[in-house]
Amino acid sequence: MRSTSADVIVLGGGLTGLSLAAALGSAGVEVAVLEQEDWQELLSAPYDGRVTAIARGPQLFLDAIGAWRDMAGAAEPIRDIVVHEAGSPVRVCYEGREIDGKPLGWIVENRAIRRALFERVTRLPTVRLQSRAQVLAIEREATAATVTLAGGERLRGALLAVCEGRLSATRERLGIPARRFPYRQTAIVCTLAHEKPHRGLAIERFFPDGPFALLPMQGHRSSIVWALEQQRAEAVCLLEDAAFLAEVAERFGDHLGEIALEGPRWHYPLVLVMAERYTDHRVVLVGDTARGIHPIAGQGWNLALRDVAALAETLVDRLRLGLDPGDPLALATYESWRRFDSLVLVAVTDGINRLFANEQWWLGLVRNFGLLVVEQLPPLKRLFMRHAMGLLGELPRTMRGEPL
Repeated sequence: MRSTSADVIVLGGGLTGLSLAAALGSAGVEVAVLEQEDWQELLSAPYDGRVTAIARGPQLFLDAIGAWRDMAGAAEPIRDIVVHEAGSPVRVCYEGREIDGKPLGWIVENRAIRRALFERVTRLPTVRLQSRAQVLAIEREATAATVTLAGGERLRGALLAVCEGRLSATRERLGIPARRFPYRQTAIVCTLAHEKPHRGLAIERFFPDGPFALLPMQGHRSSIVWALEQQRAEAVCLLEDAAFLAEVAERFGDHLGEIALEGPRWHYPLVLVMAERYTDHRVVLVGDTARGIHPIAGQGWNLALRDVAALAETLVDRLRLGLDPGDPLALATYESWRRFDSLVLVAVTDGINRLFANEQWWLGLVRNFGLLVVEQLPPLKRLFMRHAMGLLGELPRTMRGEPL
């Protein structure tokens, strides 16, 4: 039976797990990343049109850990954002020039992010990637956690970081309860090719049956994220392509000219997941494993990267002082740093979805009054913009563009 060791063991080689490995590895921390799937299959996956919004703060983090350069060429800047309710003339226009003239964020295809992170970690000598890793057992002792893999290999580390997503089996195995709150909505995701340029404009439009977002991609392309009440979503998913495009055009008009589908349509149920705690003995939960939020504001992975940045800074600082990176003080530091920010964003995204997905007339007045107030008060609007850009709060060094 072969035994190996690392400072930190990362379970899950998705976008969040690879980001954590890149952050720690860039500071010389020994990291082992265990992924159930085959790396080459993940990297060569066919085009699926799925994208991620990366806000300014998370972009600074990715740049600080050396990962942004490999995805920058595939990133489309978000220069302006318009938010409004269907059928109402009231809207909020967030313009990049109101802050500093730079993009508010970027839209990047998931496959480009995954490949860039993979390329980055393979250049780091202290990071070891292991695919097709089936975890048979996890043992936690006073000073370490040990993972036993199929085939008999035992991997020992001071800390186990679980980055498996909101349906994490390891979280359940470790006995960390997680509450689930189904939204009774389904998200439909696809890429549109269109005749006219989008000019970096992102649009979030609210309908009684759910929000509809149009996100700018490179070229004359945009990604849509369309959240619908379940029964309505089932009917829309069954439509032929031409009928589906007609539904899209009816909701967004013809400002982009002729539209066509590029690639398949994807759909998945929306559910809010909140772990009871983010840490346990020798264990931390990161990203969607700790909490999975509604995609209404495009903040899911940005929130995960704030977890990664805070955890990486906590662990690196302790290791440089010769301290145990997985002891109770390190875990408490991470939990206290991340829980409040997470709860705020959960409340905001959940509240916005519930407020707009409601047809009561008086709530319509409340919604439009709120949008009008934000639009007419530039200082308040800039505050909201900076928060959405990930530039407010107690930021880790890397979120300010500084090295670890």
